[in-house]
Amino acid sequence: QVQLVESGGGLVQAGGSLRLSCAVSGIIFRFVAMGWYRQAPGKQRELVATITSGGSTNYEDSVKGRFTISRDNAKRTVYLQMNSLKPEDTAVYFCNVRSSNGDVVGSWGQGTQVTVSS
Repeated sequence: QVQLVESGGGLVQAGGSLRLSCAVSGIIFRFVAMGWYRQAPGKQRELVATITSGGSTNYEDSVKGRFTISRDNAKRTVYLQMNSLKPEDTAVYFCNVRSSNGDVVGSWGQGTQVTVSS
């Protein structure tokens, strides 16, 4: 059973930075693609960034150039470095394993809250 534990969120001023971490267990991490998602109040969860097992990345348009997804296979952890944060980035951030067709594989964790003040 896949287990996902997100951490690293917090309160930051606009223009600031945060680094989120997601520890993954219950799956052979180095073989799977991962994604970071976020859900703002009253909105649907949306995909923010993805990284394949080979390290190829992709980003939602609004975060391109500001966010960087990376992975450490030895630590079974995926990261999201968020720079130049904006109030509209405020959301609960989640990670999950992605199947080959883009579906999520694991149950959602509790996520980590990111709040950006203006």
